[in-house]
Amino acid sequence: MNPARRTVDEIAAALAANGLILRGGVIFNTGEESPSGLSGAAAKSALLVGQAGAAPWPHFLRWRESQLEQIANPLDTWSREVIGAVAQDFGARAISPSDKPYLPFQQWVMRAEGLKPSPLGILMHPQYGLWHAYRGALLFDDEIALPAVREVIHLCDSCVEKPCLKSCPVDAYSAQGFAYQSCLAHVRGANGGPCRRGGCLDRNSCPYGTEYRYPPEVQAFHVASFARATN
Repeated sequence: MNPARRTVDEIAAALAANGLILRGGVIFNTGEESPSGLSGAAAKSALLVGQAGAAPWPHFLRWRESQLEQIANPLDTWSREVIGAVAQDFGARAISPSDKPYLPFQQWVMRAEGLKPSPLGILMHPQYGLWHAYRGALLFDDEIALPAVREVIHLCDSCVEKPCLKSCPVDAYSAQGFAYQSCLAHVRGANGGPCRRGGCLDRNSCPYGTEYRYPPEVQAFHVASFARATN
């Protein structure tokens, strides 16, 4: 087996212990601005780390129950710890989508997996639908062997009804973008109970990848995090 391929497989196995998966990767082009790797020099490649469905949830809950203090952003903290430990084992630098200044994660993942945004802004996956996420990336000082990016059929192109733009009671998503303040006010308000308990109605109305849909308690966790937003 190619040593580089073995390394990627070993990284995937290490992530799987916590329900995470590799989501492809990118080789940074010559002259392309990239974040620094472990050595401090510009990274030459990155492996993207994420999830399909709610596979990490039981692992996250066990970790959360073991914490002695309340943590403001527990899922981010858990993700950083898990991915950081894998990075340490494999000579990489771990980064997170919430790191500031923000890095172009969405552009990277579109390159890595050939995906396009849905009308909700979430990248549409041909298997997982809207029920997937990216939790971080591993930056390497050298190039990692990556499989070729396969051509992906964008499911939203053939979806005529677009139920994802018709289910929200305050029309938070439209061709004009995401009405953040309207959504936030509704989720916090007296009529926002269905969203608080079971997640975004627009997202749940999408007909694709439903077998990967997050359970209500996972969706409620994410909506609660959104409702606590201060900007």
